[in-house]
Amino acid sequence: MSRIHPTAVVDAGAVLGDGVEIGPWCVVGPGVSLAEDVRLVSHVVVQQDTSIGARTIVHPFSVIGGDPQHGGYKGEPVRLEIGSDNVIREHCTFNRGTPGDRKLTTVGSNGLFMTGAHVGHDAIVGDRVTMANHATLGGHSRVGDRVFLGGLCALHQFGRVGQGAIVGGLAAVTRDVIPYGSAWGNHAQLHGLNLIGLKRKGYDKTAIRRLLAAYRELFEGAGTFADRLDAVETAYADLPEIMEITAFIREDGKRPLCLPGA
Repeated sequence: MSRIHPTAVVDAGAVLGDGVEIGPWCVVGPGVSLAEDVRLVSHVVVQQDTSIGARTIVHPFSVIGGDPQHGGYKGEPVRLEIGSDNVIREHCTFNRGTPGDRKLTTVGSNGLFMTGAHVGHDAIVGDRVTMANHATLGGHSRVGDRVFLGGLCALHQFGRVGQGAIVGGLAAVTRDVIPYGSAWGNHAQLHGLNLIGLKRKGYDKTAIRRLLAAYRELFEGAGTFADRLDAVETAYADLPEIMEITAFIREDGKRPLCLPGA
């Protein structure tokens, strides 16, 4: 059974799973689906056409499923889908998609979105992502699994951050960040691999040394970048993380690549 505070306003067409809790002064609009045990603490707006996965908690003054902040949006049907077991803290804003792209914004599961985090229209956010206070994703951006985005950093529209990467606080990210990379500064530059993240994931010293060797050959070696990319793919074909990095680089991204010193 759902628990709805008497001051909350819930659209008649909203779908509420077992154990949903909707606190004081919340607004749940049309086309909204809240899975089992979702909790809206208080003063939360879930505007419309949004699904929120099981056990996700949304804290006060967040606006989830708001209209895309796009000058060409004219009210067309677009959606936001959020996975399970997320914690969305105060004043977060997650926008729905736009007709000109996927018509959909997607956020994975087990994420932590700290105060003021913003997920722009048509973004794709993976699982176990942490966005620190006021981190911002521009429209159409893509963020892989287990990414950490530091406070007040901003990812440019169409930007990509590969899985396992870390972006430092206050960074203006105008270039794509490779998987497992560590980027910081204004504008953000690549400063190596996310060693803390790799250690926390259980990589041993031998594995980390090989990843670092491949990184140095790719970004600091002799010859052209294209030749180094080919050579690293051949020499480290047994390392899935390096294959993921090279595939990320070869993908036709909309933004240039974040490089050391660039």
